[in-house]
Amino acid sequence: MKMSKLFVQTLREFPNDAEAISHKLLVRAGYIKKLTSGIYSYLPLMQRVISKVSKIIREEMNAAGAQELLMPFVQPAEVWEKSGRWEVYGKELARFLDRHGNKMCLAPTHEEVITSVVSGTFTSYKQLPINLYQIQTKFRDEIRPRFGLLRGREFIMKDAYSFHTSQESLDEEYENMAQAYKRIFERCGLETKMVQSDSGAIGGSVSHEFMVLTSTQTGENDVFYCENCDYSANSNHAISILNINETDGAKYGYSEKKLVDTPNVKTIEDLAKFLKIDSNCILKSVFYIADSKPVLVMIRGDKDVEETKLLNALNALEIRPATNDEALEYLGCEVGYLSYLNVDTNKVKVIFDKSAQGMKNFVIGANEPHRHYVGCNFDKTPEFVDVSLVKEGELCPICKKPLRVTRGIEVGNIFQLGTKYSKPLGATYTDENGEEKPFIMGCYGIGVTRTAAAAIERYHDEYGIVWPKEIAPYHVDIVPVNADDSEQMEVALKIYNELLSVGVEVVLDDRADRAGVKFKDSELIGFPYRITVGKTIKEGLVEFKERKTGEVEKLTPVEVVEKCKKLLLN
Repeated sequence: MKMSKLFVQTLREFPNDAEAISHKLLVRAGYIKKLTSGIYSYLPLMQRVISKVSKIIREEMNAAGAQELLMPFVQPAEVWEKSGRWEVYGKELARFLDRHGNKMCLAPTHEEVITSVVSGTFTSYKQLPINLYQIQTKFRDEIRPRFGLLRGREFIMKDAYSFHTSQESLDEEYENMAQAYKRIFERCGLETKMVQSDSGAIGGSVSHEFMVLTSTQTGENDVFYCENCDYSANSNHAISILNINETDGAKYGYSEKKLVDTPNVKTIEDLAKFLKIDSNCILKSVFYIADSKPVLVMIRGDKDVEETKLLNALNALEIRPATNDEALEYLGCEVGYLSYLNVDTNKVKVIFDKSAQGMKNFVIGANEPHRHYVGCNFDKTPEFVDVSLVKEGELCPICKKPLRVTRGIEVGNIFQLGTKYSKPLGATYTDENGEEKPFIMGCYGIGVTRTAAAAIERYHDEYGIVWPKEIAPYHVDIVPVNADDSEQMEVALKIYNELLSVGVEVVLDDRADRAGVKFKDSELIGFPYRITVGKTIKEGLVEFKERKTGEVEKLTPVEVVEKCKKLLLN
């Protein structure tokens, strides 16, 4: 491809509405163009990247025994109503009526459709297991699209679904897909970590995410991991071991229950200072409204609530912090002095986080303005559930070594769905005894456009994108310094044609622009290798530069062609 013909326009400045570096660079380097909020056109450079990611996915999915199909992007409400998700999925599901008044939606996912496809087609245990996948456009009407392709409304995704007769068969395919995913991301030039995760709206009992670890704040979630063993988990699923030996208020002299005045002391930090105790000896109250119902969470003072865990514990769809007026309405006291004491549990649900387990002689709100109790203990042991956010330095649940934390971007996920969709949709097979049973299902997704954006988040510098060569739109950029110099252009064209003839993906920057402009565009776009044909051609040499390392070599035209062949074709 000659640069003068390539459909690309680079920009001098980053777009004003871009936050993530991948969003900034994709727009500035001419890969994508915004149509409306969260929806982008994929320009030729981006389409080449998407095609390469998709090709790698197809090759590995096919090698793992999956078969490709393509399902409808527009779906009828009927199948969603059967699964029970039409009402509960949320506003991200774009619903509309067709011209006949039928309820329809734009597909954010395809669990219902694939279950309907297989139902009645695969009717015998002898036909199972089966794994079917597609690479398809999806649409989720995000309330706040941001970060470009990382959290857009329209995106491209690979999703696969497997059908089984037993849990053992599902376990085998789950591991098969996990290994296929590792190969896919390795081939895309990305190092990922497989972490335990929350299943979210998809559902299922077991799930893992594949996260690209980044040093930027664009990462969607904190990823907790242990350097001593293989434990790793998303923040909404991570657990830890807490030290409970130092959560006894008796060491601060609070060994008897007593009501104390705490005027204008509302925060945990202020309360700890006022009473001269550590915050881990305070049983904190956090008041929420979940699906319009009040919920009081009791959690150790040095811990925070992880709201996805709380949603799951409550089996709720939406959650938000309660207002001070709601605290007065339901508990008769303002925020800052709340507790579970004397709460009518028929009106307010009370949840005790596991971090409170083992606490003794703790401090707690009195449900009276400006007053707290010290030296409290549980009258009877409550049921504890895990709804807290893990913190760095807490102990690994496997080996008890300190946990580390980093930021991560999800690029893939795998779920064990079980019979969540097959039962309500009546999707069954006949087993060896002639009995009808629901399919046991697995689900496996990869964000194609997210993978490309995540690669930029991981690999970029102050000059632009640093593509892994495996998914770069073109591998080599040939830059004649002076397009009017016939000798430079002749040598550049000769190298260009020789590389094309052996299958190297190459761009010839034949534009009449200054060399500085060409160099800046080359680095901004992120071509892995650049060949500069300049004044040194008088000595029979050209310059070869690797984008990733910045290393430069002087080579003859013959040598530079051989080097490119060795790097890119072997």
